[in-house]
Amino acid sequence: MSDADKVENKGEELKGKAKEAVGGAVGNESLEAEGKGDQAKGNIKQAGEKIKDVFKD
Repeated sequence: MSDADKVENKGEELKGKAKEAVGGAVGNESLEAEGKGDQAKGNIKQAGEKIKDVFKD
């Protein structure tokens, strides 16, 4: 996994956490759900990159 991919995926995860927190604080369920989705996307991308790394070696 390249460092740029790691940063990008982590950024997406953190963006999702922020959306989830803001949505929860203001009672916006759709924003909260969108944040959870962004976190899941970031985590899935990270897992995919880790699998690629395993098969590179």
